[in-house]
Amino acid sequence: MPCPPGVDRSVGRLRLQVLGALLISALVGACSSSPARTASSPSSPVASASASPQPSGATRSAVPPHTTSAAAPSSARPVVPPPPSPTPSRIAALTQAQLAGQRIIYSYPGLNPPAALLQRIRAGEAAGVIFFGQNVSSEAQIGSVIAELRQAQAASPVHVPLLLMTDQEGGLVRRLPGAPVLSEKLVGATGDPAVAASAGAGAAQNLTGVGMNVNLAPVLDVFHSAGDFADQAQRSFSDVPSVVASMGRAFITSQQQGGVAATAKHFPGLGAAATAQNTDLGPVTLDQSLSSLRTVDEAPYPAAIAAGVKLIMLSWAVYPALDPAHPAGLSATVVQQELRSRLGFTGVTITDALEAKALSPFGTTPQLAVAAARAGMDLLLCSAQDVGQGETAAGALESALTNGQLDPSTFRAAAARVTALRAGLR
Repeated sequence: MPCPPGVDRSVGRLRLQVLGALLISALVGACSSSPARTASSPSSPVASASASPQPSGATRSAVPPHTTSAAAPSSARPVVPPPPSPTPSRIAALTQAQLAGQRIIYSYPGLNPPAALLQRIRAGEAAGVIFFGQNVSSEAQIGSVIAELRQAQAASPVHVPLLLMTDQEGGLVRRLPGAPVLSEKLVGATGDPAVAASAGAGAAQNLTGVGMNVNLAPVLDVFHSAGDFADQAQRSFSDVPSVVASMGRAFITSQQQGGVAATAKHFPGLGAAATAQNTDLGPVTLDQSLSSLRTVDEAPYPAAIAAGVKLIMLSWAVYPALDPAHPAGLSATVVQQELRSRLGFTGVTITDALEAKALSPFGTTPQLAVAAARAGMDLLLCSAQDVGQGETAAGALESALTNGQLDPSTFRAAAARVTALRAGLR
């Protein structure tokens, strides 16, 4: 998710803290243990499901030259991966409302989950919950909340764990205090994948400690210019695609070995966004050529997919080289042809924040929910900290499924991918 404009800690202060941590990291060498916890407060809520309006960073060196000729998007038939084998019987038993609910990630305001959310979970009509800084006052408090959510899930007819997620990227973007302490930029600056592996292990230990099982990290955006959107909040490992690929792969592998599903974001990449181009705040169009998109921005994704990354979040920017009419997460060309068919991703796709202002020209919450599902998005991130947003999106999916706007077999395949992901987590 692009993170919100107001970051909890100032960049200058973080750099001082993080440089000290980087010196310690260098002395430790291979960084086999996770970074020490800090007393820093959780980051503010993320608005867009890939990385909030905070950019990612690292320094640019040998990036393949950008070309100016744009190739036409592939006309290959859209690919819908088959549902994993353990889940068809689970899916067949679901009601329409439960089937729609398997596609929704809910959020809520404040420290206590509202009764409406608990009711949805008990009814088997929610895939999971995303947590933000305002939901967390202490590890004990959020651990107690998660125990309450898990208890509600245990009473539901859907017998797989909830997806309990947050943005724990490192540096400025952390919802819990502690690991990973280093920002992605500082991790990338070490040039050592072992440091990224340590960050991933630290994130997993931190999140599993309170009962969470999904991290909306790492950011795989390859920043293009110093101080641009991805670089200004140090959320990019590097401006060198191969560095982002190696660091991302190490983070993903280590984190998933620690029991937390990783999410690579924001496909096909927000690295070309200028400082003020924030999809949380308004429409963004990125005009790279198809050659540049594939050799720079998408370059880290094959390594992430080879590492078995469980989820990929799509950007809300428009990429004319791929689809001039739709943001990536609403584009069947980007989701089904570029990500599924060309790169071979068979895991779970997840939107960035459904309330992002970049989507304002494309309709209301019900319209966006149906459009995202039609494009091939498995999970819809309803992160406005309003249970009603998720309920509205779920209702729109249920209606579209009932009236034939959405294909039932494709819908069930998406729900099966989500259910298989849930079944593999604790």
